[in-house]
Amino acid sequence: MPSQRLSVVVTRRLPEAVETRMKELFDVELRDPDTKMTRDELAAAMQRADVLVPCVTDHIDANLLAGAGEKLKLIANYGAGIDHIDVASARQRGILVSNTPGVVTDDTADMTMALILAVTRRIPEGLAVMQSGEWKGWAPTAFLGGRVGGRRLGILGMGRIGTAVARRAHAFGMQIHYHNRRRVRPELEEELEATYWESLDQMVSRMDVISINCPHTPATFHLMNARRLKLMKPTGVIVNTSRGEVIDENALTRMLRAHEIAGAGLDVYEHGTEINPRLRELPNVVLLPHMGSATVEGRAEMGEKVIINMKTFADGHRPPDLVVPGML
Repeated sequence: MPSQRLSVVVTRRLPEAVETRMKELFDVELRDPDTKMTRDELAAAMQRADVLVPCVTDHIDANLLAGAGEKLKLIANYGAGIDHIDVASARQRGILVSNTPGVVTDDTADMTMALILAVTRRIPEGLAVMQSGEWKGWAPTAFLGGRVGGRRLGILGMGRIGTAVARRAHAFGMQIHYHNRRRVRPELEEELEATYWESLDQMVSRMDVISINCPHTPATFHLMNARRLKLMKPTGVIVNTSRGEVIDENALTRMLRAHEIAGAGLDVYEHGTEINPRLRELPNVVLLPHMGSATVEGRAEMGEKVIINMKTFADGHRPPDLVVPGML
C-alpha cells in the first residue's frame, strides 16, 4: 500500500500522547467514552477502516472477519497477546495482524513478583486489618507468612516474561525451575541456576510456587486443570499474570476452599470480568484487575509500537511486529 493517510479506528481510549501522534499521522476515529465496543460497533468499524487498533477486550473471530470491508488490511493490536484475534482467518482474508511484543515484559514480571510476595507474606490480610481499624498491635504469632528465599519457583512458560520473572526471583534467593516447549540456552540456565523439566506434571508436584507465564492457545487451555492442580503441594501457591484460560478456575476455587492449595495470586481470569464469586471470599487469594502491564511508561511504549507498525505499513513495508503463523 502506498504512503497515505490511512483511515484508522481505535476501539478504546489510549494514552493522550499516543492518540495525539496518531491524529498527526492518520485519519483517526478515537473512542469516547472509554467503553468496550459492542460486537455491532466492532463490525461497523471493520467495515470502514483501513486499519483497526483493537486491544485484549475485543474478540475478533472468523465471523467478524468475514464481514470486514475490503479496505481493512491491517489489525494493529494494542498489546502483545493475540489470542483474542483469529489470526489464521485474518491471513486467509489478506488482513495482516501486528502486535507489541517485549514492551510489557518488565512490568508484568514486576507484578508477578508482587503477587508472589503478597500471597506468601499475607499482605492483603494485613492491609484489611489496618483499614478496618482493628489492629491491636504487634504479636509474635500474628500474620505469619512464609519466606520466599529458598523456595522452589516453577515457571510455566520461559519466554520473555518468564525469563524476567526468573531473574527477579533468583535475586530474591528462590530456586528456579521451568517447563517450556523448548529448553532455553545453556548460558541462561547457568546464569539463573535454572532446572528444566520436560514433564510439567513432575515439575508441578515439586514446586512451592507456580508462576503461569505462557500464552493462551488451544494447547494451553486448562493446562493447569483439576488433575494437574491436585499434583501441587498443599503448601503450594499459584500465580497467574498471563491468561486466565490456562487455569481451570472452578477447580482452582474448589481446591483453595478445601485448603488443598495454600494460596493464589491472580491478575487474569478464565471468563474475563466474570470472576468466580467464591474466589472473592477467600483470605488466601489476591485478586487484581488485569494490572500486569499497567504502567504509564509501558502503555506509552505500546502505543509507539502500534504507530510504528501502522506507519511502516502505510509506507508500503512489512510491519516490524507482524504476527506470523510460526508464532501461533
